[in-house]
Amino acid sequence: METLVIAIFILGYLAITLEHNLKIDKLIPALGMMAVSWAVISLAHLPVFEVNTELLQLEESHLEEILLHHLGKTSEILIFLIGAMTIVEIIDYFNGFSTIKDFVQTNSRVKLLWIFSILAFILSAIIDNLTATIVLITILRKIIKTREDRLWYAGLIIIAANAGGAWSPIGDVTTTMLWIGKKVTTLNLIKYLFIPSLLCMVVPALIASRLPAFKGTIPKVEEDASDQVNEYSKIMLYLGLSAIIFVPIFKTVTHLPPYVGMMLSLAVVATFGELYSKTQISFTSVDTDSDESSHYSPVHRALSGIEMPSILFFLGILMAVAALESLGVLFRFADGLTTTIPMLGTELTDSGTQVSDLVVIIMGVASAVIDNVPLVAASLGMFADPTDSPLWHFIAYSAGTGGSMLIIGSAAGVVAMGMEKINFFWYLKKISLLAMLGFLAGAATFMFMRTLL
Repeated sequence: METLVIAIFILGYLAITLEHNLKIDKLIPALGMMAVSWAVISLAHLPVFEVNTELLQLEESHLEEILLHHLGKTSEILIFLIGAMTIVEIIDYFNGFSTIKDFVQTNSRVKLLWIFSILAFILSAIIDNLTATIVLITILRKIIKTREDRLWYAGLIIIAANAGGAWSPIGDVTTTMLWIGKKVTTLNLIKYLFIPSLLCMVVPALIASRLPAFKGTIPKVEEDASDQVNEYSKIMLYLGLSAIIFVPIFKTVTHLPPYVGMMLSLAVVATFGELYSKTQISFTSVDTDSDESSHYSPVHRALSGIEMPSILFFLGILMAVAALESLGVLFRFADGLTTTIPMLGTELTDSGTQVSDLVVIIMGVASAVIDNVPLVAASLGMFADPTDSPLWHFIAYSAGTGGSMLIIGSAAGVVAMGMEKINFFWYLKKISLLAMLGFLAGAATFMFMRTLL
């Protein structure tokens, strides 16, 4: 019956990978394989286990306990993401992201490339790389009207956004998972990954700046009246971003889970959002007969705008992976990897790791084809290295940046693909090599720095 659970996971995963071909949202197979996997475990009375990270062995547990354990860990991530998404939506309610356009004061193609790459790198470290990509491509559309020109910039934004998300605990879902799972700490993650991630962005941008697509100037576009910011735009932008940055500080000081700090940040941002809003708040239909401006508050509007399909997808995929972890499948698979794949000789064996760097690099390449969320979720159940082990930092880097090699390999790539109708093969031909060179440059830098730090 254990084989059946594995088969269910593989079929569900294939359905997620082929969502565009099947025309079925990936949350449906994710939720389905989660429910069916746990149902099989329960009906077949399969033994479930917890991994003893100290003794490196499986210990039997009860189904109800292990299910609540995994649901608790998953909920920490989901509540954190809901809080972050809501803050971003409140900023957007006040048109806060339009103020970023003020940083773009040139019509030089090369300068624009570097400005957008740097903005993507910084912004994705604070908000998630998906939102950073949406914001910057939206701004890009207001500056560059020719779609063919925008495609090149969008490709480099994807690389920079994924690179920026890798070195921050709040920049990408995968690094957030490792951070909440107590595999990495904020300061050490930044210390080990900032420079490799920076090179992952700089190397492609440096090569691209010499290509014909980035030569010359961009014709200036007249200011659109709809883009005008209001009196609270800048305040809400800086307040929202500061509130998100505050979360790791709150965790360090209080030692409470990150979602607690995110809820506090949300409460502060929401309070100012309500105070600054000049709209009339209506709670019932009775109150709406005054005028057309009577509608929900910024908080209500923000909550209705968050991506619940993404939240439900994460719930499904994380709990499905948890089913495999509880059966001991991932633990045994990890044992197989450590015994069959040879060490490269670059590993810090004195740190106690038995995992080859080649395994992590393969994970990075694989994340270009398959979703990096289940990859990292699986690694959490596979490997037992202690907090801030070089292994976890390398996984954070590889899973976060490796997805840039294909446009379908990251959330940033998929959303850019949808916004600009980027052809898969165009990206493969024009951008993939740049992304791969950036990935390898960052990986080599990490392995070198690891011996020094």
